[in-house]
Amino acid sequence: MTEAATSADTSRNNLLMVAAGGIVTGILTPLSPLLIDRITGPNGQFRISLVAVPFAVLVFVLVRRFSANRWWAALIATIVTMIAFVCAVDAAVLVEGNTGDAPRVMRYLLAGLTGGLVGAAIMALGMALLPAGPRQPAAWWPMLITGALAGTLLALDDALGFDDKVSLLYPLWQAAVAVRLTMILRRY
Repeated sequence: MTEAATSADTSRNNLLMVAAGGIVTGILTPLSPLLIDRITGPNGQFRISLVAVPFAVLVFVLVRRFSANRWWAALIATIVTMIAFVCAVDAAVLVEGNTGDAPRVMRYLLAGLTGGLVGAAIMALGMALLPAGPRQPAAWWPMLITGALAGTLLALDDALGFDDKVSLLYPLWQAAVAVRLTMILRRY
């Protein structure tokens, strides 16, 4: 009985550490453009993908630690995470731009919902294709739902008037999705 309780405590502590990692990477994410803007070189989508590096590093660690995947699969998961970030940002911008007549809060709710879902979905698809990734679509539903719902924090960021350097969206989205990803990887 003690062994089961210890295992549950270890599991809970691991998830808390993962959530803390997500919060830290989420704080670093909106700050990373300050560094990226000093780098000369490619523009556009590549620069946007560099903003995702803090969270991508966390995903690398999670895939290595909580799955049976090899290091190269974790590296692919990192690249998929960066691609997912770019697609999520593009989807959110597209939705916000195409809902021009709607009230501002509705535009940002829809944009955040879409961006959160797109980011989580691309990550789930990429992780499912890894050698030790769960192939059952149902395994990924909790992460997709979490990503979509946490994406709506974009509207709260806008309502609170946060600028580009401060965000509730990134820390909470990244923490929630990282925890869901860990739970999925540990289960399969």
